[in-house]
Amino acid sequence: MATQKEVKTRIASVKNIHKITRAMEMVAAARLRRAEQRIADLRPYAQAIRKMTQHVSEASTTVPRIALLEERENVQRVGIILVTGDRGLAGAFNTNIIREGTRLKREFSGEGAETSFSVVGRRGTSSMGFRGENVASSYVGFTDRPSFTDAREISRDVVSAYRDEELDRVELVYNRYVSPLTQYVRRQTLLPLQQAEVFGEGIPEPEPEPDEELAEAHRKAYWDYEPEPEQLLPMLFEEYVDLSVYRALLESSASELGARMTAMRSAAENAQDMMDDLTLEMNRVRQAEITQEILEVVGGAEALG
Repeated sequence: MATQKEVKTRIASVKNIHKITRAMEMVAAARLRRAEQRIADLRPYAQAIRKMTQHVSEASTTVPRIALLEERENVQRVGIILVTGDRGLAGAFNTNIIREGTRLKREFSGEGAETSFSVVGRRGTSSMGFRGENVASSYVGFTDRPSFTDAREISRDVVSAYRDEELDRVELVYNRYVSPLTQYVRRQTLLPLQQAEVFGEGIPEPEPEPDEELAEAHRKAYWDYEPEPEQLLPMLFEEYVDLSVYRALLESSASELGARMTAMRSAAENAQDMMDDLTLEMNRVRQAEITQEILEVVGGAEALG
């Protein structure tokens, strides 16, 4: 049985852990509110640019040859963007992304395609490097508060690789934020755009049901574009890719904070339970020591008697 001093030392250690995890939970909760606001601010713009892209593509009678729309007959090289975090202590947040990335690699390898990874976040970069995966590029140092410039750097790299036919397809994998307790891994086809959310079966944001007559009138309305749709489409498509990556970074940032807040809350509660158990153990040890001292006194008195 441990001594009273040893139990007190363990209680002090667990108490320090409890203070740290509780503080980390509060910090994550405070930052999560700001991350949620950034996502809410972006969604109207994302919906607007999606609608504009659809309108311009419908208005263009002859869609010009645009590299981002070209679907390759033989997909031989696939780029996978994994959005992880720079730090740990967030439960299974990073692990789920890595698991989905390796699953996608097996899926495309079964189809005869080579895969390369572009990894956002130090955790994902180190994990994929440790596994010996082909990490073509890594982006670190901004996952806590990503900016549009960071997203544009990532998107322009993959767009350039797609145009140069170094990649035949680009997939984006990130954690979709729902609530502090709920995040799920989402896979999104980024390129070619024919299979992305602009035209394909992506999961659009929920929007209110439009008035049918108003929607029909809006569809038949005359739109005047400057420059011409054929010139505007390539610009919109690049902007849409930038925005898709930026949105994934924001969603991932909020998901990481939510996962960390939940993990730290669970750790703090476990530390509190451990302190309660150790306190009971210390009381038992103290009682055993007192009982032993009484027995020794009684035994000594009987020996002298």
